[in-house]
Amino acid sequence: MTSPLDAKLVGTPKQLAAYEKNLGISTVGDLLSHYPRQYADRGDLSAISDLPLDETVTIIAEVVKTAERRMQNRPGSILDVTITDGHGFLSLTFFNQPHRRKDLPPGARGLFSGKVTMYKEQFQLTNPDYEIFEEQQGQTEAEARDWASMPVPIYRATASIPSWKIRKAIGANLDTLPPLDDPVPAEIRSLRKLMTYSTALDRIHRPLKDLDWRAARKSLRFQEAFVLQAALLQQRNKLRQVATTPRVGGAMLEAFDAALPFTRTNDQVKVGDEITRDLAAEVPMNRLVQGEVGSGKTLVALRAMLAVAQSGGQSALLAPTEVLAHQHFRSIVRSLGPELSAKLRPVILTGQLPMAQRKKAMLAAVSGGSSIIVGTHALLGESVGFFDLGLVVVDEQHRFGVEQRETLRLKGVTPPHVLVLTATPIPRTVAMTVFGDLDISTIAELPSGRSPIVSHFVPLDQNPGQIRRVWATAAAEIDKGHQVFVVCPAIDAKQVEPGEELEDAPPGKPSANVTDLLASLSHNELFAGRRIAQLHGRMTGDEKDATMQSFAAGEIDILVATTVIEVGVDVPNASTMVILDADRFGVSQLHQLRGRVGRGGVPGKCLFVTRAEPETLARERVEAVTETLDGFVLAERDLELRKEGDVLGNNQSGGRSSLRLLRAWKDGKLIAEAREIAAAMLADDPALERHQPLRDALARRLDAESEAYLSKN
Repeated sequence: MTSPLDAKLVGTPKQLAAYEKNLGISTVGDLLSHYPRQYADRGDLSAISDLPLDETVTIIAEVVKTAERRMQNRPGSILDVTITDGHGFLSLTFFNQPHRRKDLPPGARGLFSGKVTMYKEQFQLTNPDYEIFEEQQGQTEAEARDWASMPVPIYRATASIPSWKIRKAIGANLDTLPPLDDPVPAEIRSLRKLMTYSTALDRIHRPLKDLDWRAARKSLRFQEAFVLQAALLQQRNKLRQVATTPRVGGAMLEAFDAALPFTRTNDQVKVGDEITRDLAAEVPMNRLVQGEVGSGKTLVALRAMLAVAQSGGQSALLAPTEVLAHQHFRSIVRSLGPELSAKLRPVILTGQLPMAQRKKAMLAAVSGGSSIIVGTHALLGESVGFFDLGLVVVDEQHRFGVEQRETLRLKGVTPPHVLVLTATPIPRTVAMTVFGDLDISTIAELPSGRSPIVSHFVPLDQNPGQIRRVWATAAAEIDKGHQVFVVCPAIDAKQVEPGEELEDAPPGKPSANVTDLLASLSHNELFAGRRIAQLHGRMTGDEKDATMQSFAAGEIDILVATTVIEVGVDVPNASTMVILDADRFGVSQLHQLRGRVGRGGVPGKCLFVTRAEPETLARERVEAVTETLDGFVLAERDLELRKEGDVLGNNQSGGRSSLRLLRAWKDGKLIAEAREIAAAMLADDPALERHQPLRDALARRLDAESEAYLSKN
């Protein structure tokens, strides 16, 4: 199973540390799968006007002139080199390095790499790295043209490891690399006109013409999809090979259904039937239920818990936040009613509970005294055990990793059934890529009586005065007896909630924050005498829970919060949400936030306030959410806007989402084809005894994921 790709990189300790820390590269395989992000011709010149400020770049340019000058206030000299793309100019500044002058004569072309800064209104690279192209002497005109058009791979690099150093390191390893076993069988490669693995690696890093790297990317992209889908299908098959305890509903579930004050929607019935069949089987359920906010996912999960409890088993519900855990706990107790609650004795376990309460909850879980245990990450602790864990419910799966789901699953004496819930609708290609080991159910139908939410786009870039109308709208809703959420990206002027601020947020503009806004609204005459409170992640669990209970009880008119209220918070009287600096959030996050209003008989209203400029990606996100309430349409739009981005983040899938060349947003057909081929192969040869290279590739993938998990824990 050992492969040349598993070998550790060779180099000085300093070099190896830099590669691992900055690029996540520690093995030959890591290095060779660090594919070029683009290719340039030696005859091409990059657009200097498009260079991003304060980022490390690699460009091809031509030296125009050099000039040396003495420093004014200290000994030494400065060498100024001007380079051009044929339109704009960029300054290279070298301190006390006069010898660089002979390397950089006017007319020399090469790669230049460094961090882009601004000096005297001109772009500048300070002490950059560079590699000058060495034109071959005595070339014919045709040879010179070929040389000039030869693709130059440009890699994602850092200031300490420029692109050409990566290229040279890759070249040195390719020169000594023996032929590699190919996980894609020869007959499939032939049918799809793909290169061998070894050839594709060489051509993607050392192409002689554009056709080389294009064909190599095609081959490696299919291989990535094929191995990924085989791994997901193998995991799915592995789970189905172990026996579990069938769980069948009975009197408790019948009593619960009879007491429901409403009729279940068609989708709720359909998904409930799918779960019932899974629970009654002797193989563990592994199902994802996706549905809009308020579509009834918690209801179908609670019915599953009752079926498990009927057979003496326990259910554990894992929630991402303490606010949501407490909300679920109260909702479950309320939905069960006094009689069933007394029988099932639900308990809650979170990290911020007083020690006495934690011990009591842990004892109820391990002794079997409680049939339903609701909790946060505290459920994953080594000291937490269960008497007969029959069902694991993971709420808001995008907040957790595969490893966390697995940690909880392994606490069962026999393999428990697993039910994963998400209110973030998932495009089909992403579902195949991330959740390919799960069966997927969808609840698209909303319960009757839900009022539609009206969304308003409020741009402040040209008319800052519109914010007064926003607050007037909020005040009018409070006058009607309703309540208002106001959401900010930051807690205060210096602290942003972890994971909230997007990388492409407008630079130089401070985010709206809870602390300052709370003070501002308290002095706003529109809200004189109104009850205003705050909620954010820096508060203790008890403080957050008390605040949410007060808001739910109608004791607070305006709740100024960060996205701790993003999921699960249910306040039927909350009619309006104002999201400030809405461009600082993602599409799915905005859709989740909007779902907090309009949950009762009160019509919902959401105002998306933004300072983002027109035709920017940040503004497009907000406009997209304003235009539709359909989360599935938004999921596809989000994928188009952000590509994978956070959709395939590590939180969702552990080590499995680090796609190299595969792109779920455009490779859906390829992913589906690869899955079909992998499924047929596994059906014919479940142990892959006739496909040893693929078997070895899957084993290496599993080893890499395990190592990554252990390193994080």
